[in-house]
Amino acid sequence: MKKLLLVSMFLIAVVTHAQETSDFKTETIEFIKLTGAGAAFDNAISQIGFNVPEANKEAYTKEASATLEGLYGKIADLYMEEFTQSEIKELVAFYHTDLGKKLATKQLGLTQRAVTFGQSWGMEVSQIAQKYNE
Repeated sequence: MKKLLLVSMFLIAVVTHAQETSDFKTETIEFIKLTGAGAAFDNAISQIGFNVPEANKEAYTKEASATLEGLYGKIADLYMEEFTQSEIKELVAFYHTDLGKKLATKQLGLTQRAVTFGQSWGMEVSQIAQKYNE
């Protein structure tokens, strides 16, 4: 009887942990989508499929969009290694604020511009390094 009770308690603990992990992942995926990544991935699907004939566009978009679930899961796992569930909840709450929504709409464009600045800076530093290699 004691063994049955212990096994039952163990199973309840495992199921509870699995549910908490599932909730954490769901919240993390929500956070990722709120940051503007969802729109960026949808845009990428459209750009990559730009040359797909119109007759095949709907099927292409459906199949390509189906790959997002796996991508979101992998990205969520990365965030879950770095942030606690409580922190993700705070981030989700932030992205539901007006400022968070503004950041989400601006983030991709800002990042693209920052990459351009970084590339220019890298070329500038490379030229400085070349000067000292002579």
